[in-house]
Amino acid sequence: MTRKLKGTLIAATIVILGGAGAGIAVATGDDDGSDKPIPRDARDRASAAALNHTGGGRVTETEVGDEEGYYEVEVTRDDGSQVDVHLDRDFNVLGAEGDGQDDAEGEER
Repeated sequence: MTRKLKGTLIAATIVILGGAGAGIAVATGDDDGSDKPIPRDARDRASAAALNHTGGGRVTETEVGDEEGYYEVEVTRDDGSQVDVHLDRDFNVLGAEGDGQDDAEGEER
């Protein structure tokens, strides 16, 4: 095998492996890969705290390891608006944000 052919094969292999790696990264989640659902035992407590804070609705998504708190619970209200409620490890509300609005005081309603 010639030196030029070996170089071409090595370059092609690198391109193929790089593309496969990018495909795997896209398929497995977003940028940091930190979106993990809350385990079932904690999810019930986190959901109850979030629903209490929002005054009702339904839980549509949960996440552990959120950047704004330990848990994040997304609540969809009856009017279709959504609120992300951020909780600490003890299920205390740290704050909430809904429909593009930050709520630093945690009084989203």
